[in-house]
Amino acid sequence: MQLTNPSQVPVYTISGSNSARPLPEWLARRRKRSLKNDPEYANRVELLQDFEFEEASHCIRVSEDGEWVMSTGTYKPQIHTHYLPQLSLSWARHTSSLNTTFILLSSDYTKSLHLQSDRSLEFHTPGGCHYTTRLPRYGRDIVYDRQSTEALVPAVGVNQDGMGEVYRLNLESGRYMRSFEVDVGGDDFTSAGAGTLQGGINTGSVNTAAIAEQSHNLLAFGTSLGTVELWDPRAKGRAGVLLPPAQPAHVGLDNARSEITALDFNRSGMSLGTGSSNGLIHLYDLRSPVPYQMKDQGYGFAVHTLQFLEQSSATQSATMEPKLLSADKRIIKLWDIEDNMPWTSVEPAVDIKSVAWCKDSGMLLTANEGRQQHSFFVPQLGPAPKWCSFLDNLVEEMAEDPNDPNAFKATQSAAYPGYTMVNKDIIEGWKTKMIDSHIPPIDVDSYMKDGKMILENEGSWQMKTYLYEYHQSQFGQGESTRQNKVEQAIEKQRESRIRGKKKVDVKVNRRLAERMKLAEEKRERKHAKRLVESGGDSAMVDAPAAASSEGKDKGVVGDSRFAQLFEDQDFAVDETSREFQLLNPSTAPEAASAPARKERGLTAAEQEAVDDVPGSSSDDSDSDSEREKPVKSAASKKISSADYKRTKRPPPRMQVSSSNQANSTRDRSFGSRAQNMKSRQKPARRLGVVGEKEVSFNPAGKPKRTAPEVQYDKPDTSFKSKERRSASGNAFRKM
Repeated sequence: MQLTNPSQVPVYTISGSNSARPLPEWLARRRKRSLKNDPEYANRVELLQDFEFEEASHCIRVSEDGEWVMSTGTYKPQIHTHYLPQLSLSWARHTSSLNTTFILLSSDYTKSLHLQSDRSLEFHTPGGCHYTTRLPRYGRDIVYDRQSTEALVPAVGVNQDGMGEVYRLNLESGRYMRSFEVDVGGDDFTSAGAGTLQGGINTGSVNTAAIAEQSHNLLAFGTSLGTVELWDPRAKGRAGVLLPPAQPAHVGLDNARSEITALDFNRSGMSLGTGSSNGLIHLYDLRSPVPYQMKDQGYGFAVHTLQFLEQSSATQSATMEPKLLSADKRIIKLWDIEDNMPWTSVEPAVDIKSVAWCKDSGMLLTANEGRQQHSFFVPQLGPAPKWCSFLDNLVEEMAEDPNDPNAFKATQSAAYPGYTMVNKDIIEGWKTKMIDSHIPPIDVDSYMKDGKMILENEGSWQMKTYLYEYHQSQFGQGESTRQNKVEQAIEKQRESRIRGKKKVDVKVNRRLAERMKLAEEKRERKHAKRLVESGGDSAMVDAPAAASSEGKDKGVVGDSRFAQLFEDQDFAVDETSREFQLLNPSTAPEAASAPARKERGLTAAEQEAVDDVPGSSSDDSDSDSEREKPVKSAASKKISSADYKRTKRPPPRMQVSSSNQANSTRDRSFGSRAQNMKSRQKPARRLGVVGEKEVSFNPAGKPKRTAPEVQYDKPDTSFKSKERRSASGNAFRKM
């Protein structure tokens, strides 16, 4: 949200301010990091969800109940409908051809009639495209006569009689009625296509139409000749013709003909506004063929939107004076009808195609050639609509002049209600006699709070002189007591805040600069304490004047003689060197004081590789670490002991272990366990070598085993032989 036109009548751009620099999606995502420093992006207000089209928008309309906004655009050709109370996109629909213009037939969005660029009329409902019909010639505009339920479509070209036509489609009977024949100057026989259905290149046309539906229901048609024909729909005949006025010499127009491109009636139906193709606007009184006002857009482009801005009759308090809105592709202007002066204007960065006004408010919505649709807010035109009433508060915060009544900001309150602050000049100018000082003094606070005033000569109410001076000494010139108390409370709260230490802005030797800065601050505090104890600044009266001219001492860091010490890398102090540690044994080096980097845990594959190395298992490492750890006393392990607080404990490390060493294999992965697993397959029994052996597949019986023959001659020397000598000397065993 930004102030577009900082004039006496400010205009605020709510959305669409960056349409001049549209970015591709991939580039916009890349630049999101830099958008936090973009003031335009930081102050944006997304008024409506997806209030944009991929390429451009063509036409926009606001429903009669003020709760729906329908707009058409491209590419691809589509329709967007927004529900204003929820500030969201209700639905989007694609069409088969580009839209030229459309109208809303109902008080909401449920019935709409669209004039397409392929000579077709499409009836749309919430369910989709209800019906499509064709036109004989290309249409330029479309209006709806509610009394006869007829859609009037001005078209290009002439009929067999050389007259232009306005097609009448009766929506009740569902058929075309006899067209209105308007004089457009005939066909162009000097170009190709002359005499055909569509006519030549420069053939005449009926460009626009308007209807005074709030009064006499008279029809007006603007032609390419610059004339305006008025028709009475009841008599189906021409009621009058307004000829183009003579152009003044100072306008500087060429000899090209001026076409009527925009028309509109005011609410009373007595005034008619016409917009031409050369940017001129004329206001007619229907009782006179001569325009009584002429307005100039200033750019020479065709006027495509012309509308009288008048508050509806349902409004309780009509505070807005009637205005006239005119727009070409370059600028939107609001005119004051009474004095014929431009009231305000807004000029966006892209070409404007259509403008819609939200009734009884200061909101303007546009369709333009940019990606985003514009929404402008004019606070002096009217309040914000009820679906975006928060805009009034935003405008009040952005108002520069706090005393401007047009900026929706009240003036500052006085010290006490019912009293007017005056200065000494006003008091001296009073002609009445002031009260003498012989009156006994009174309590000033109670005197002012009770609302007491002193009756003087000539029946005027005036204050006493000492009352004014007391108020001036206590509250100052034109300041409020409440404002002073608020400022004091804020200052007291600021002093109690905990502020972080600001880093010294140096390139090298940052710790040295910080230590020197702390020492300087400590000396300053001691010096200030001594001054307070000695009675303020009385000791500095006899100080030389040169000391005050030197200015504030910047210290060693700000001294130019020691600039290279904090800028040149050659003067950097290595705090990890042996010499620095000998000179500063109590200073911890910066590398040591930095927090230790946490070790990364091992992955499953790395843990398996460690497990495969002999002697590197978790159980062995635990046992080795236990053996290497020195034996500590039980007192040193207590948290309350001084040794526990002094010792630097290693950071926690994740390690897979098991309390039962026999089940330590469960902590290993399946791959490492399967790799070291032994096969359960029993080895085949290997028999001794028996020499040559023949293998045959012939069936044969298995030979029976025979018992071994007992040899009695050979003594048995086996373990269980009876001939074995007994170890004991019992002789009776052999008997």
